[in-house]
Amino acid sequence: MDFSLPESALAVQRGIGAICSRYDLAYWQRCESDKRWPEEVWDELAKGGWLGLAVPEEHGGGGQGLLELAVATETLSASGAAGGSAFTYVLTPGFGALTIDRHGSAGQRAELLPRLATGEVETCFALTEPDAGSNSLAITTSARRDGGDFVVNGQKIWITGVQRATWMLLVTRTVPAAEARPRSHGLTVLLVNVPEAVASGGLSYRPIPKMGANTTPSNMVFIDDLRVPASNVVGEVDQGVAVLWDILNPERVLLAASALGTAEVALRVAVDYAREREVFGRPIGANQAISFPLAQVKAKIELARLMIYKAAWCFDRRLPCGTEANIAKLTASQAAWEAADAAFQTHGGMAYSHEYPVARLLTDARIAKVAPVTEELLLNYLATQVLGLPRSF
Repeated sequence: MDFSLPESALAVQRGIGAICSRYDLAYWQRCESDKRWPEEVWDELAKGGWLGLAVPEEHGGGGQGLLELAVATETLSASGAAGGSAFTYVLTPGFGALTIDRHGSAGQRAELLPRLATGEVETCFALTEPDAGSNSLAITTSARRDGGDFVVNGQKIWITGVQRATWMLLVTRTVPAAEARPRSHGLTVLLVNVPEAVASGGLSYRPIPKMGANTTPSNMVFIDDLRVPASNVVGEVDQGVAVLWDILNPERVLLAASALGTAEVALRVAVDYAREREVFGRPIGANQAISFPLAQVKAKIELARLMIYKAAWCFDRRLPCGTEANIAKLTASQAAWEAADAAFQTHGGMAYSHEYPVARLLTDARIAKVAPVTEELLLNYLATQVLGLPRSF
């Protein structure tokens, strides 16, 4: 076993770190407060070629994999961006480049991958529905074949990044869930040109007011008789579950990496404050009630990092990675929450002040425990699929 990162990942750490060093915690706080995308950072990442890490070299990218994307996400998050940074690498390099590279047709790969590598084209992913929630196989958004097109109707919720996206990876039912045998049959993933769909009236969206991660809006999406060319199917008709898992597992890994970065920056902020803040004639970090929780967080950060890297390593080698991705997401989100909570307790009443970044970090850490999948469902997967315990439903 070799636990050292490959040079490709170390180069990502250095490159992303150099860009991030120019943007302090106050910058990320302003982006969150102003509810604006971090355009300056995005532009630097695009110009440096850091958005095309997972795009094959023949299409203008770096030819790397999920491991390098995870390291990029962690580095960006740990610099101060925290949980909101996840969308930088989830929406386009993750949902877009990884998926099109693995499952796109030759035409889709030739058209989209070079533009995904430069950030000229951005993507979003639409799966979750108001009634189905986390039960992805129960979605009802339908795609009915009509000549050379599919006609799509349905509704999606919590779809992030629609405003910036050129293309949406839309998960539909080409066989109703009640008729599908097995239940995973009949899913089809479609590429939807967002500007064209909006202009036609077939797609509309409404932002959802939310407590954090406001650098990227999340939306209700409405789809009404939207025509999508059959050539825009990603993978195979009715066999979209294969595509879906290759979207959801990287999503878990990248969001785990973002949570890990949130934990790192929260721990750093807490440690700095514990060193500097003096009460009763000594730094508060000298008190074990302060230092021990921070030490616990450090241990959990290192454990989560190992599983994140292992899950990404498995995915890049086309090995089963569902268990690893779920454990990575579970442990990283727990580490992020404990780190942010410990940072809050370390700062005491000052944590409530926007003079410090703790409130933003706490908000970012909290969403990681429920999105894109709740801790309970992660634990249910481990209980039933790994331990072999009876299903509760």
